[in-house]
Amino acid sequence: MLNEQRLITQFMELVQIDSESGSERQIVDYLKQLFIDLGYKPIEDNAGTNAEIGAGNIIVNIAGNIKTDKKLLFTAHVDTVTPGKGIIPEVRDGYIYSKGKTILGGDDKAGVSAIIELVRVLKEENVTHGDLQIVLTVGEEIGLLGSKNIDQKLLDANMGIALDSNGDVGRIVLQGPVQVSIDATIEGKSAHAGISPESGISAIEVMADAIVAMPLGRIDQDTTANIGIVQGGLATNIVCETVNIKGEARSIVREKLERQVATMKQALELAANKRNAKVQIVTNEEYPEFNFQVDDLEVQLVSEAVNNIGVTCDYVSSGGGSDANIFNGYGIKTINLGIGMENIHTCDERIAIEQLQQIAKLLIEIVNVVARKTKLNSTNNI
Repeated sequence: MLNEQRLITQFMELVQIDSESGSERQIVDYLKQLFIDLGYKPIEDNAGTNAEIGAGNIIVNIAGNIKTDKKLLFTAHVDTVTPGKGIIPEVRDGYIYSKGKTILGGDDKAGVSAIIELVRVLKEENVTHGDLQIVLTVGEEIGLLGSKNIDQKLLDANMGIALDSNGDVGRIVLQGPVQVSIDATIEGKSAHAGISPESGISAIEVMADAIVAMPLGRIDQDTTANIGIVQGGLATNIVCETVNIKGEARSIVREKLERQVATMKQALELAANKRNAKVQIVTNEEYPEFNFQVDDLEVQLVSEAVNNIGVTCDYVSSGGGSDANIFNGYGIKTINLGIGMENIHTCDERIAIEQLQQIAKLLIEIVNVVARKTKLNSTNNI
């Protein structure tokens, strides 16, 4: 049975461990020891070395007491955004807040705490379940670096539950976008801006022409695009020779994403040609899309669990990326769930105690439903 006070205490303890992205060593060591104390053998992979972020992902394998067709993976990330040092949590009016001028860290330590409580309940209550994997990632907030650099040979689950969406418990993210980053360098020609500006080629003007020609913002219900960083120029009296711009495009529909990226590249190329400048464009797929339907088995299993705890399912699409995108790209059908965190990435972040308790209950019920619905014939049981 869920121990509600233990869950709250665990969450309060976790958020007080500093773990801004790139500085996860302390919390990774803490969690590894926690799982050792629970009787498991946590593995830290080489993602920290590969991504140069100081600590790796934690993978914990939990043997089942039955054989199931679905091997579940539960995942959350241990890093936080800034300002995330010296967090002091406090309870007010049924919510947990940060007392100081910091984030709370519920994104995603609420998910981590719920997973820990799940593991404790499974052990204490001898719950019937199949094999499970726990994957706690690092570097999520700075580009999903932990999941991108995970040792895939360590993963053998075929269904995943990611705990990293805002919205109340019951939210089931059916679609997440593919994202492509765009990095363009425009090369013009420098000249004295007061004496001979006509002999120069302003990279800033080329950039301006290109950006004006690009469809940006909300393109349609599935697609967004943005130019987020512009860097260039040396002085006001020099015609700017070089400008670098960085942007992105996202879409739930890959074909729309490809058209949007092509349009942005074309705008850059046409603007450069118009002014006899040069442009170098580098694009990179940062993560793949995922698309579930309500009648997919994985969604049906989660939906039944949601209903069983007395909550209504809320099916949504998301424009944000998460580790769920990466694990889906690895072939693990991973659904991202709302866990009740509010005002994330701000100093007003909070989470309702009821929501924290509900997400832990939901994880336990997902294990129960998967065990009942995907149990293999008794002749194949362990």
